[in-house]
Amino acid sequence: MVDLRTDVGALAFRNPLLLASGIWGESGQSLIGAYEAGAGAVVSKSIGAEPRPGYPNPTVEQYSDWGFLNAMGLPNPGIEAYPEEIRRARAGGVPIIGSIFAPTSQGFAELARAMEPTGVCAIELNLSCPHARGLGSEIGSDPAMVTEVTRTVKAATRLPVWAKLTPNVADPAALAVAAEVGGADAITAINTVRGLAIDPVLRRPVLAHGLGGLSGPAIKPIGLACVWLMYEQVRIPIVGVGGIRTARDVIDYTLAGARAVQVGTAVATDSISVFGRITSELERELAALGVERLTDLVGTAHHPPGAP
Repeated sequence: MVDLRTDVGALAFRNPLLLASGIWGESGQSLIGAYEAGAGAVVSKSIGAEPRPGYPNPTVEQYSDWGFLNAMGLPNPGIEAYPEEIRRARAGGVPIIGSIFAPTSQGFAELARAMEPTGVCAIELNLSCPHARGLGSEIGSDPAMVTEVTRTVKAATRLPVWAKLTPNVADPAALAVAAEVGGADAITAINTVRGLAIDPVLRRPVLAHGLGGLSGPAIKPIGLACVWLMYEQVRIPIVGVGGIRTARDVIDYTLAGARAVQVGTAVATDSISVFGRITSELERELAALGVERLTDLVGTAHHPPGAP
C-alpha cells in the first residue's frame, strides 16, 4: 500500500490533494463535500473585510481543452458572515485553510485575527489574484510588500501562514524568498496567469472586467516552473497549483518540489469526484514506479539518480 500522507510544515494531511480557493468553497456544506469526495484538506473562498459582490457577468470564459479565463472580482460575504460556514465544515471534521485578502498589511492582520477562532488550521494570504484593483497581485508583485504583509500577519496570529504568490512577475522565486523572510510557513504557487479574450463580433473583451486570470491545464508548465525555481531558493514547504487533473500532474509537481497540491479548475470540469479519481490513480502509478511514500519524491528531480 502506497503511503500518500504528507505534511506542509506542522500540518499533516491524509493525502496531498487540497481543494483550491475560489472553487466549490462557497458554503460549509460544499467544503464538507470536497473532503468527503477525497480531498486531503480544503481552502476557503478568499474572504475580505466587507461583503463584495464581484464583477458583473460575463465573468468566465471556458476553453474546452485548456481551462478557464475568469474575472470574478473576489465575491464573498465578508469576514462577519463567512466564519459560520467554516464552523459548519469544521463540525464535519474538515481541515480548512482560511484564505484572506486585503489592501494593506494591517487589513490582512485583522482578517487573520478574525479567522483564527473559527478553527481553521492555517491562513492563506491571497497576494496573487490578477484582476482585483488594489488587491492580490497589485500588492503581491512587490517583494517588500510580500515581506511586510507576511511579517504583520505572523505577528497577529499563532496559526501557520501560507503566502499564495503570483506568476505574473519577472522573478516569482524572489517573491517566495520575500515571503520566507517575512516568516511564512509555506508558499502556495501559483494563482492564475493574466489573460484576455476578445469577441470579434462585439469588438470588445469577452469578460466584463476585460482582463482575467487563466487556469487549468494550459498553465501547468508555468506552475511547475515556479515551483521548481522556488524550491531552489527557499527552505519552507511549497504547495503547487496550476493545471492539476491527473496523478501524473501530482507526481510532476512533487518531483519539482511541492509537498502538496491544490486542485481547482478540474473540480469544475470533472466534478468533485476528481479527488477520489486522482487518489486512486496516484496509488497505482506510484506502486508501478516502486515508490512506497509520496514524500520520498519531493524535489528529487533536482538531483536525479546518477547525476553528478
